[in-house]
Amino acid sequence: MESRIFVLLLIVAVSLTTGCSRNKVVDNSADATVPVINPEVARRDIKEPKIDNENFEIGAFVGYKSVEDFESNMVWGAKLAYHVTEHLFVEGTYGQTDVGETSFEKLSGGAPLLTDDERTLKYYDVSIGFNILPGEVFIGRRLAFNSALYVIGGVGNTEFAGDDFFTVVFGAGYRVLATDWLALNFMVRDHMFDSDLLGEEKTTHNIEFNLGLTLFF
Repeated sequence: MESRIFVLLLIVAVSLTTGCSRNKVVDNSADATVPVINPEVARRDIKEPKIDNENFEIGAFVGYKSVEDFESNMVWGAKLAYHVTEHLFVEGTYGQTDVGETSFEKLSGGAPLLTDDERTLKYYDVSIGFNILPGEVFIGRRLAFNSALYVIGGVGNTEFAGDDFFTVVFGAGYRVLATDWLALNFMVRDHMFDSDLLGEEKTTHNIEFNLGLTLFF
């Protein structure tokens, strides 16, 4: 009797399990027709910046130049650069400033060391530059400008106090492209040459800070 009851319960259990499995299969097949994720991505029109690929850069600058022993005065000039590659360029620069009096001239009250014409300092040099940190400058959330931090080194000539001096140039600059053809440049340079104007020959360091605009063509 007990065996019959056990068999009967086993048959009922198997029947219930089979029914649940069938219902589950039917439900899965119904759910399979509905996607789990229904992406709705709106298409956006993206305007890529068109940067000119001209290799020549020309412009002018103005700033301040500290001539060793002769105070700091306004400097102005022009430059022309040729971009050999994306990171390498060659640059030629011309600049001019009028120097002030030395401390000796101010304190002694004697005759000036230089005439007015000799106080005009002119220089021209050729340098090689490397763009070491290209990047972008962001103004707000929607405005960005291409930029680059660069270093330069070169040689040239300085005309000062009625004499010519061989000059070594080192510097660094920061360039920001305002448009695809116009750039804003901030530059720091050191013009080094040997001079004995004050009676003792020494290597003078003449630091210059300038701000300029250049055009690509």
